[in-house]
Amino acid sequence: MNNLTRKQRKMLYRILAAAVLLIIVKLLPLLFPVPWWMAVVLFLVPYLVIGWDVLWKAVRNIPNGQVFDENFLMALATVGAFATGEYAEAVFVMLFYQTGELFQDYAVGKSRQSIAALMDIRPDVANLENEDGSLEEVDPEDVEVGSIVVVRPGERVPLDGEVVEGASALDTAALTGESVPRDVGPGDPVISGCVNQSGLLRVRVTKPCEESTVSKILDLVENAGEKKAASENFITRFARYYTPCVVIAATALFLIPTIALALVPAASQPAFLAGTSWTGWLHRALIFLVISCPCALVISVPLSFFGGIGGASKCGILVKGSNYLETLARTETVVFDKTGTLTQGSFTVTALHPAEGVTEDALLEAAALAESWSSHPISVSLRKAWGRDIDPSRVTEVEEIAGHGVTAKVDGKAVSAGNSRLMEKEGVRWEACELPGTIVHVTVEGRYAGHILISDLPKPEAKTLAEGLKAAGVKKTVMLTGDTEAAAKAVARDLGIDEYHAQLLPADKVERVESLLAKKSPGAALAFVGDGINDAPVLTRADIGIAMGALGSDAAIEAADIVLMDDNPAKIVTAMRVSRKTLRIVKQNIWFALGVKGAVLLLGAFGVATMWEAVFADVGVAFIAILNAMRCLRVDKFKK
Repeated sequence: MNNLTRKQRKMLYRILAAAVLLIIVKLLPLLFPVPWWMAVVLFLVPYLVIGWDVLWKAVRNIPNGQVFDENFLMALATVGAFATGEYAEAVFVMLFYQTGELFQDYAVGKSRQSIAALMDIRPDVANLENEDGSLEEVDPEDVEVGSIVVVRPGERVPLDGEVVEGASALDTAALTGESVPRDVGPGDPVISGCVNQSGLLRVRVTKPCEESTVSKILDLVENAGEKKAASENFITRFARYYTPCVVIAATALFLIPTIALALVPAASQPAFLAGTSWTGWLHRALIFLVISCPCALVISVPLSFFGGIGGASKCGILVKGSNYLETLARTETVVFDKTGTLTQGSFTVTALHPAEGVTEDALLEAAALAESWSSHPISVSLRKAWGRDIDPSRVTEVEEIAGHGVTAKVDGKAVSAGNSRLMEKEGVRWEACELPGTIVHVTVEGRYAGHILISDLPKPEAKTLAEGLKAAGVKKTVMLTGDTEAAAKAVARDLGIDEYHAQLLPADKVERVESLLAKKSPGAALAFVGDGINDAPVLTRADIGIAMGALGSDAAIEAADIVLMDDNPAKIVTAMRVSRKTLRIVKQNIWFALGVKGAVLLLGAFGVATMWEAVFADVGVAFIAILNAMRCLRVDKFKK
């Protein structure tokens, strides 16, 4: 009872009251004779207790054009049952119908819990620090960029920002589904929605409330229902035409035999009319109407998709709509970016190969200074390996060439640092390296100074990724990278990737995806997995774009169809399993509901099915379909 809403509790009390009244009315004839008019009045009491709102909705919807809905069908069937003297059946049908509605409402509420829990990540207040050092509780929407907010232990970070003072551990479980906290200190970025577990933090706000991570995520989840899957659209269109058709069929089932009984002499009547009456055919038509109610389909199919999206969100997998969940279930080819997706994205200098007459120290210094203005992971690793403070005045005329490298003036000398394409562009002979990894070639004043080997190790979670995807139904895995052939080959071999393409520019990745799309089998889908920043064009072009490691990344949330909120590649397998399980349950419910209803409709038309079979074909089928749909909420995470 405590888990029921106020509306659900009221309905439960009505169901219990109507059931008790029905039992009393059924027992009264055993105590004393009850005339027919009194029986009508007595049975009307429990009928109106349980069904007054259904009758009112049916009448109210007619002027609005919503004639053929489940309220109309139930009202027509039960009022007709009263007209034919089947008073108890009329009450029973309405009682079971309302019981089914209560169960459906409860099931939908349960499936919303994971989404509702996610909605709680938006903080209600922010502790704004005034100029005099005092704190003021304000609405996060009123906090300006550059302001300082204080986050106490146990409070949620209200806005995206950067720690200026303090150290703590942040619980990101609401966003990522992971229980391991993330340590932060001065200079570290923090995102809204995380819970501060220990120390006091002073945070400088870097984004307004409407652009914060938590606002974008909640907007994504709230609007997910607008993007319906093909199965949902089919059911919507199906119900629009199905219900009027069965009402017409029920009317014909009553009128045609009734007219035939009136016009055809008894001696000439066909066998199926012999011994029947107009009331019998009306009863068959009413049974036909009860059976035809499309509740099982209209409720269970959207509930399945909603449950799948809700179950995925608990794991830190945000799906922007049920259409994307359905597309993911049809995915046979998964294409990966390498750096930051399959690999750690933290490059380390593992070897220095200077040219003759150049020292290792001079080679590393030239490369680190030339790359000093770039934020690329390779540039960061070079500066880290150099390990000294860099005087910005030593570096001028910096030019970053996409897919090639960097050129700059270092101490007045022209320095180039990049891949083999940059060397070929400058007409410099370069030396090959047999070791796997990323090669940074360096020239000084147009002369080859040597190359630096940088390695980016695969993520531990990626070791069994390809195997998990194959088990989930993916037929082909492909890796695209701008890295060298040797580095790409080593990573693909270690991770069991079926196919790889190396030394690609951003435009080349789009071309490769276009080529793979052209080769896929009809009805199959292609998914691209990237970091959502550099790979936005490819994420958009693929049938389904998956942004991984997108915690706090605006570009990822905007460009991708599915967003994985942390760096764990194993969640791709979890997302795939959720999608396939959801679609499997949707198909089960569609075929089960249509199969049972079709069979009982035929039995009802031939007078074999009673009102009890009709109730099962409506409420019973809906019960079973909804229970099946609720399985979508249970998500089995992929164990790496």
